Amino acid sequence: MTERAVYDQEVDVAVVGFGAAGAAAAIAAHDAGARVAIFEKMPDPGGLSIVSAGGIRIAFDSDAAFAYLRETCGGRTPDDVLRVLADGMTDVADWVRELAAASDAVVKVTPAPGNYPLPGSGVLGYCEVIEVPAIEGAPSFHAVRGIRPGCRLFKVLEDNVRARGIPVHLGHAARRLVRDGTRVRGITVETGDGRQIRVAARRAVILACGGFEANAEMKRNFFQADPVLPASFLGNTGDGIAMAQEAGAALWHMWHYHGPYGFRHPDPAFPYGLYLKAIPMWHPGDPDSTSDLGVVDQHGKPAGGKQLPRLAWILLDKTGRRFMDEYPPYPGDFGVRPLDLYDSKTQSFPRIPAHIVFDEAGRRMYPLGRCATNGRDGWYEWSQDNAREVELGFFRRYESWEALARGIGVEPDTLTSQIDSWNAACDLGHDDAYGRRPETMTALREPPFYVGQVWPMVINTQGGPVRNVRQEIQDPFGDVIPRLYAAGELGSVFGHLYLSGGNLAECMVGGRIAGREAASLEAWRD
Repeated sequence: MTERAVYDQEVDVAVVGFGAAGAAAAIAAHDAGARVAIFEKMPDPGGLSIVSAGGIRIAFDSDAAFAYLRETCGGRTPDDVLRVLADGMTDVADWVRELAAASDAVVKVTPAPGNYPLPGSGVLGYCEVIEVPAIEGAPSFHAVRGIRPGCRLFKVLEDNVRARGIPVHLGHAARRLVRDGTRVRGITVETGDGRQIRVAARRAVILACGGFEANAEMKRNFFQADPVLPASFLGNTGDGIAMAQEAGAALWHMWHYHGPYGFRHPDPAFPYGLYLKAIPMWHPGDPDSTSDLGVVDQHGKPAGGKQLPRLAWILLDKTGRRFMDEYPPYPGDFGVRPLDLYDSKTQSFPRIPAHIVFDEAGRRMYPLGRCATNGRDGWYEWSQDNAREVELGFFRRYESWEALARGIGVEPDTLTSQIDSWNAACDLGHDDAYGRRPETMTALREPPFYVGQVWPMVINTQGGPVRNVRQEIQDPFGDVIPRLYAAGELGSVFGHLYLSGGNLAECMVGGRIAGREAASLEAWRD
């Protein structure tokens, strides 16, 4: 074959996606001696990483970390893959410190147990970039409003990409892999002006272009719940999954996604779901252990610290009955799962949407919602007292619980009995029904009363192509697809219980491995 002449560009390693995983892979491949280029389909970089909580999961002991990962993945991910991640989690903080020098950034490492009382939980922690002088106090960073914790991590990575002279092509969407039989040769890219170009990747292609949060058809095929609203980023539409499938990749963990329950904007054209108030995580094995990772307001400023707040609301299903603990240990991950119930008797989802109810005291308590997005369009500024949201139709106001019940089409006696039971539980300081923590409970007694709707939201998906210890993508028979790698949430190891900060750990550890491995290959020749 003489394909060389038909390529418009030539590199050793082509990296698809410019979030944390793509940046880490590109840096590692460059440092291992490869010519690298990054192709990002969106006009702005950062993916989900830039708008994330910014905490990279680390470990102080690899054996114990492996034990935790083994349990939290529930036997759905091979031990050797988890062992490599556990090993990488023990030294990733040192790499972040090295990278931080390019930005004069400050890095903090803190112990923090895993989200659940599983073996090895106590050896885990977070590595965070807590200060980057160049962006502190800025109103925005790229397409993110405010300076969120993930902005600082991404700024460090971006500065390192720039310092190495690695070309970054924004608005360049990788559409297909170029293959010669089973061998991956490069990628076909659609440029911002609609041209199709072919890029030769002489050593390998690394897919680091995220999951499928913004692909409605894929969500309908792989999730039970419907709809599931995208929370923060519209660029993840399963492109890398489709490209890997075309090359013969096996898939794993496609059902598993990370997300809370959240609001839907009254304007049907608004592209994102909206988060509820950011609240700390808590550890079911140690109620005094809480984490303020990601507890920031819609502009990225700290919002409340580690103390568990009172929640102003409870949730009711379509019949007016409460159905869950509204404040589970990891609200941003497990909050969505109780909504994922299908009733065969009614052929419907009785909790999609669910009703969120609160009283006048709750309306005044704090902003109930917030926006956190990486995108030029679709920003919504939530009001401080929720009054604007009442005017816009997020919430409806009623003078009595009976009137509210009639307004949402449920039996008044059913709803008022639920409210009475809840208020009695608040008086006793004990939620017999679902075990909500006493300090988070708030009685609902002050009229007027309010009701809105909450929906399942997806922050990020975990499914994608199966990969081995070298981040090589595999086919259904366990064979490697030559010269094709994956990193980050594109085929995450997490297929059972997510670990907070785990995807960023995969981005950094897996991206670094993928870059090094890709760079180590001998370049193919025509």
